[in-house]
Amino acid sequence: MALDQSFVGRTYPPTAPYEVGREKIREFAEAVGDTNPAYSDPDAAKELGHCDVIAPPTFAFTITFKAAEQVVQDPQLGLDYSRVVHGDQKFAYARPVRAGDRLSVTSTIESIKSLAGNDILDIRGEVHDESGELVVTAWTKLVARAAEEA
Repeated sequence: MALDQSFVGRTYPPTAPYEVGREKIREFAEAVGDTNPAYSDPDAAKELGHCDVIAPPTFAFTITFKAAEQVVQDPQLGLDYSRVVHGDQKFAYARPVRAGDRLSVTSTIESIKSLAGNDILDIRGEVHDESGELVVTAWTKLVARAAEEA
């Protein structure tokens, strides 16, 4: 069943703040195989003009995808998450994510399309710090595969 187009533009409440820790950044960088010292060494980050270690560019996915749960678990939307695959991910940074940031995400449904029986859902997650400054915008594309015919 196609998703309801009236959900396009719906914005969900901001998430509770997520505190970015040095160890989380280091673990993420290690997991993705990125050895940039600015991700683990405060002195290396300071040499680049940052006040503390910064996170790899895809780190924001860890909090924006969790925030998108508000959308996918919305019972009124009717998305069958058991059929969902991650289709695409994009980021636009205003500044790097830094250790010590307390970040909240506001998710908005940007588009809903149906293609060959598949529902394609585009979610924009705007990540702000405690002062309300925009840090990064993330776009997540989810594809709910069509149900198999019996």
